[in-house]
Amino acid sequence: MTGSREFLKNVRRLHLALFLAGSLLLSLASAHSLFAQGGQPVLVIDVEDAISPGSTSYVSHALEQARLQGAQLLVIRLDTPGGLVSSTRAIVKLIFASSTPVAVFVAPGGARAASAGTFITMSAHIAAMAPGTNIGAASPVAGGGKQIEGDMRNKAMNDVAAFARSIATRMGRNAEWAESAVREAVSVDEAEALKLKVIDLVAVDVKSLLLALNGRKIKLASGQEVVLATRDAQVVSLDRTWRDQVLSLLSDPNIAYILMLLGMYGLFFELSNPGNILPGVVGAISILLALYAMKVLPIN
Repeated sequence: MTGSREFLKNVRRLHLALFLAGSLLLSLASAHSLFAQGGQPVLVIDVEDAISPGSTSYVSHALEQARLQGAQLLVIRLDTPGGLVSSTRAIVKLIFASSTPVAVFVAPGGARAASAGTFITMSAHIAAMAPGTNIGAASPVAGGGKQIEGDMRNKAMNDVAAFARSIATRMGRNAEWAESAVREAVSVDEAEALKLKVIDLVAVDVKSLLLALNGRKIKLASGQEVVLATRDAQVVSLDRTWRDQVLSLLSDPNIAYILMLLGMYGLFFELSNPGNILPGVVGAISILLALYAMKVLPIN
């Protein structure tokens, strides 16, 4: 009986040893697979709408995930008609302070990096465009696309022009063109942008972009130099969280104006017929959401 128990114990020990050995082999295989794929993954996000607080939140989340996952590169695939200056500045600050190299890729064909997209593209460690895309037309305008008049126009124009020039100078790009994109609303296609040293390269898609970037040395704001190994890197797409999707929807200028109108009418009906409560509550919430969308109130 004692011999049987010893035999069972030995069998269990053998099973445990085999299990641990198998786990170790799987870990080594996973590590080898990751090394074969370039060691560190590449994260890709898509910013395909107007630049808004929702866009800022999305980029911030992506940079945090890139840091947590040890990604060697974050690729922002960009297609935007423009957006809020405040949100644009916030995204530029995030890119400048990032511990992960950032590539802004204006793609696919037919996409544009207009207005706010111009600043974001030029601020990236790597600026790239796909064939059939364009960049520029970065003159400041008021809400709804209206022209800014008088002294306010001069103040806004000089402020944004200086912003464009400072970004281009810091990243070693064409500062004169950057300023003309603001003052004269100049816009160019990918071939002209490459010729003018507005961008670094032209690529058909993300795969060809990563092939072109393999072995490139990137210097971060901290002074650290990173050599990219992107030839066989694992590409991971990072979707928007539900929170970012809601914020992006609220940040749509059309939604913002609808919310503001709904809020005003709600408060009007509440004041006209005190005690109904519902119109006042709906109106107050709508105005708060509209103020957030217009970047008057922050979100928590």
